[in-house]
Amino acid sequence: MTNYLIKRNNSTFDALDDAFNSLFKPMFFEERYNVMKTDIRESDKSYLMDVEIPGFDKKDVSLALEKGYLTVSAEKKDCSDKNEVYLRRERSCRVSRTYYVGDVNKDLVKAKYENGVLQIEIPKKEKDIPVSHSIAIE
Repeated sequence: MTNYLIKRNNSTFDALDDAFNSLFKPMFFEERYNVMKTDIRESDKSYLMDVEIPGFDKKDVSLALEKGYLTVSAEKKDCSDKNEVYLRRERSCRVSRTYYVGDVNKDLVKAKYENGVLQIEIPKKEKDIPVSHSIAIE
């Protein structure tokens, strides 16, 4: 929580900036960037992704690869609390994120879900090595 009584930069606008940021940040930024945080690494033969999906079971998570786009989604089936009235609800019952991975072989993609982290291994496509070809000159 921001303390609006302290002027950090000796500026009278600090309190106004903090109030403006805290008013709009949850609406436009916070939710978007807190869902499915992802680390992507590269090895010699593949790309490795670690996608955080805390609070979901393995049976709730699904992957789809279509036209070069990998979609990771998770949905809790038993998340409807129709009798409950929430003042604020921050935990999601459904999350989804799509990544462009290019043209990859679907059958070679591997995934493992453990402790709220989905680990995905996407093998790199082997580059076509040009075969030298001699051309006869007339």
